[in-house]
Amino acid sequence: MARSIDKEFIDQVNQHLGIAHKVCRMHFQQPEEQEDALQEMMFQLWRSYNSYNGAAKFSTWMYRVCLNTALAQLRSKKKVVVPFSPDHLQIPSSPDSKKKQETELLMEAIAALSPVNKSIILLYLEDLSYQEIADITGLTRSNVSVRIVRIKQQLEEILSEKYKSMNYDDFR
Repeated sequence: MARSIDKEFIDQVNQHLGIAHKVCRMHFQQPEEQEDALQEMMFQLWRSYNSYNGAAKFSTWMYRVCLNTALAQLRSKKKVVVPFSPDHLQIPSSPDSKKKQETELLMEAIAALSPVNKSIILLYLEDLSYQEIADITGLTRSNVSVRIVRIKQQLEEILSEKYKSMNYDDFR
């Protein structure tokens, strides 16, 4: 029995490994930090796999475990402001320089958010439903809805303040 659980776990994790890498890139800039976080995520996934009951999609459960692991690691570290780059998310570069600049500006604004709000908006930008975001973050669906509205307002404020000199109206 343990043999099939081992194989099932490995197959599922390998199928959704991009989730763990994405969460690592979202929250950790240095490659060493990303590697450490990834190892801790794999350990936490394995440790809690017996509690996975299939009520949610495996990818949703994996997102939640990985995100909670990353946030726990961030809380345990001393607060250090780390510059954030769009490269952390591996956003494909666009031949359109205006589009690339817009993406970079948005990613810089997202970097200014709290870790939880950063996670919520990035999940939203991945077209996850409010319910899926709620399942991953442990928030209620209505709380996710309210937070997304507030995060959008906060991003707009950050962008308008920070980039007034860059003719912000061009980016609306």
